[in-house]
Amino acid sequence: MPAGNEDHGTLALVMRKLAHFGEYFALTALWWWALRTHVGGRRALLPAVAIAIGYAVTDEFHQTFVSGRTGTPRDVLIDAAGVLTAAWLITRARKRKRATVAA
Repeated sequence: MPAGNEDHGTLALVMRKLAHFGEYFALTALWWWALRTHVGGRRALLPAVAIAIGYAVTDEFHQTFVSGRTGTPRDVLIDAAGVLTAAWLITRARKRKRATVAA
């Protein structure tokens, strides 16, 4: 979608960046959820992270071809923060579950 010329202000910018964080958080969690049934929960995390970060990179690259848009490494880092937060929470939840089962 081409960018408009209007400035929506700081709050809109922050909300858009938070939305990207959340979208990539969800993308990672959904890929992990889908892959875990095929390769197991632990082994599914790395491909889920790689797919989500790879998509973030290609999305920013794609934006360089859209009129009025730019792809930036900063946006990839924001997306990657969502990815890594999801991975951390998945790892943490799996460790808690193992500790509960072992107790």
